[in-house]
Amino acid sequence: MSAATKKRTITIRMKKSKISCPPDQRATINGLGLKRPNDTKTLENTSSVRGMIKKVLHLVEVVSETR
Repeated sequence: MSAATKKRTITIRMKKSKISCPPDQRATINGLGLKRPNDTKTLENTSSVRGMIKKVLHLVEVVSETR
C-alpha cells in the first residue's frame, strides 16, 4: 500500500461535559463532532485536528491512533 492511500486516523472520546466551558471550547468540541460525554469519533489525523484536540485536551482523551 502506498503512502498516499494509507489514511492516518485518531480516535477520541469526550470524557467531560461541555456545560461549563467557554463558547470557543464548545465550538471546538462541536467541530470535532462530539455531542455528549462518552461519545467517540474517529477522525483523520491532521495538524488541524491535533490542534483542536490540544485546545480541549482537558475534556477529551485520545483512545487510539494509527500511523
